[in-house]
Amino acid sequence: MKKVILASLALVAVASLSSCGAKKSAYRKAYEQAKQREVATQATKPAVQYEAPVTTPERAAAPVTVRKERVTTYQGEDANRLKRFSVVVGSFQNPTNARNLKERMIKAGYNAVLATNEVGMLRVIVSSFDSREEAAASRDAIKARFAPDFKDAWLLENAN
Repeated sequence: MKKVILASLALVAVASLSSCGAKKSAYRKAYEQAKQREVATQATKPAVQYEAPVTTPERAAAPVTVRKERVTTYQGEDANRLKRFSVVVGSFQNPTNARNLKERMIKAGYNAVLATNEVGMLRVIVSSFDSREEAAASRDAIKARFAPDFKDAWLLENAN
């Protein structure tokens, strides 16, 4: 009788310990995302403020924030798709995460490209333009289309 009780207690203990695995993975994922955000904010230079041109005489447009970095295309990417101003929807240290977001954006109809900056952060760029105004309009359209997913989309000015 004691053996049955001990065996059932051991079984309950094993079952309770194995149920914590999903929680640990969720915490690990949240930790990795927070760490990536922390590295991205530490590694970037201060944003450069540009004043957008006034669109109507009554109302001035809000300033467009542009982050200036020197980026190059990631392994196997087409360098011709990077222009001076780009719309970035994601920044990653992990290449797998960057590729997954790039594929998601390609399926959504964008010509996404991966670029890397001087400190090794991978930027997922969905559109690239020669003018800041076109890039800002594209960023706003992406934010509106994918709300609230890409509310942090930002503009990158390539310093090359």
